[in-house]
Amino acid sequence: MIQPVLAIHGGAGAITRAQITPEKQQAYEDALRSVLRGGTRVLAEGGSALDAVTEAVRLLEECPLFNAGHGSVFTRDETHELDAAIMDGRTRACGAVANVTTIRNPVLAARAVMERSPHVLFVAAGAEAFARAQGLECVDPSFFSTPARREQLRAAQRTGQESIVLDHDAARLAADRKAPLDESRKMGTVGAVALDRDGNLASATSTGGLTNKWPGRVGDTPIVGAGCYASNASCAVATTGKGESFIRAVAAYDIAALMEYAGLSLEEASHKVVFEKLPLLDGAGGLVAVDAQGHVAMPFNTEGMYRGSQVVGQAPEVAIYR
Repeated sequence: MIQPVLAIHGGAGAITRAQITPEKQQAYEDALRSVLRGGTRVLAEGGSALDAVTEAVRLLEECPLFNAGHGSVFTRDETHELDAAIMDGRTRACGAVANVTTIRNPVLAARAVMERSPHVLFVAAGAEAFARAQGLECVDPSFFSTPARREQLRAAQRTGQESIVLDHDAARLAADRKAPLDESRKMGTVGAVALDRDGNLASATSTGGLTNKWPGRVGDTPIVGAGCYASNASCAVATTGKGESFIRAVAAYDIAALMEYAGLSLEEASHKVVFEKLPLLDGAGGLVAVDAQGHVAMPFNTEGMYRGSQVVGQAPEVAIYR
């Protein structure tokens, strides 16, 4: 009997143990549990893996603690550019949006692209127009802004106009302006993977990008095969990390390929990509993945990764550090 399961991440890297307060750690862990309960409820009520990852990522987009949706980081022009993708493991249908600025929940737009268009990826103004035509909620760009994210931008810019900072790296700089940059600290993406009671897999990802990034930059999050992938023949994967490296490695699909063509288990394949292949490309980060038997893998090669999983009927399990 298949045990439906959901796994999520809120970004690899992490605020260092020395810097995080017990209150802040509790806030992150509570948020992860809340998202898991919301997504798992969909599975418990007989919903599909696709519906479960959609809801989980939507909830992550609504939480200002994570770099997606409300709480997204700023570009160097003090704007927000959001990306998202989703994939159905049963049909391998997929959809994505990139560089959107007014769509409240980019993951819903990605799903609309998948289900209501003949295409896979819409960007910028075309994605905005498509979302509006589908009746999705659009907001003023200021909706995505938070004081903490604006201070992160200021901190990054104080180090030099070209400093591009990965999420909680910027939080550390805001707290300690003398701290050196270490771009492996935190990669701001959210993602979810799920297996439903019918044996179908799905994956979804969303991000606000990089603090102080060049406008127009797109990372791995909306690139199917790099940041997001799902196939019932192998697994569902949602990655988080230095997007350029994950694109070069075609990281999400590589795990599925290692399983299908080399016969590796989910654990073996995901560890090979995270600990052997990505480091060769300066690829700091991690991922969450689930296979058709319900095995979950959540490897990361950074100090931590905001992550959790829940099997239907059981309590959610969350963690940040190793």
